[in-house]
Parts: sequence; structure tokens; C-alpha cells
Amino acid sequence: MRAFKFVIPIMLIVGSVSWIMLERNHTEVPEASRLLITIGAIIVSGVISHFLFPKNEGGNQ
Repeated sequence: MRAFKFVIPIMLIVGSVSWIMLERNHTEVPEASRLLITIGAIIVSGVISHFLFPKNEGGNQ
């Protein structure tokens, strides 16, 4: 349940923001490299947010 509430939305936000930033500020970077950078950012943000958010959403730990 935690994945649908926190991890996936964070991954989508990070992916879209990283793609927009690469499109606007770094146009000299090839599109294939932009895609790989964005995929890496999505994976890293997903892993970090998975471990940062608590497993019990409403209860005391």
C-alpha cells in the first residue's frame, strides 16, 4: 500500500521534473542520454523514498 501512496507519485514527479530540466537547460545532451539520466533519477528516488517512509502509515511504531 505504501508504494501506491508515496513511492510511485514521487517517482513520477522526479521523472517529469528531470526531463523538463534536461530539455530546457541542457539541450546539448543527446536524447538517449537524457532518457538514461531520467530513468536513473526515477529509480534512485524510488529506492530512497521506499526506505524513508514508514511501513506503518497510521500506527505507532
